[in-house]
Amino acid sequence: MAHLHLRINELLAERSISKNRICKDLDLPRGNFNRYCRDEFQRVDANLVVRLCKYFNCEIKDLIVLVKE
Repeated sequence: MAHLHLRINELLAERSISKNRICKDLDLPRGNFNRYCRDEFQRVDANLVVRLCKYFNCEIKDLIVLVKE
């Protein structure tokens, strides 16, 4: 089985951005954002992926990784 990993924590650390800052900048509820950070999601919101890619100035492949177990 495999799962998707959102590299949000890694990108935040690389850019020295706090979770509070990104949640405020993107107007995201902190609880929902934390679930994405912990890979505790069933579906990924395409709009959120686009917003995160724009925010981090990255490609989808830099944000989402397929982890094979």
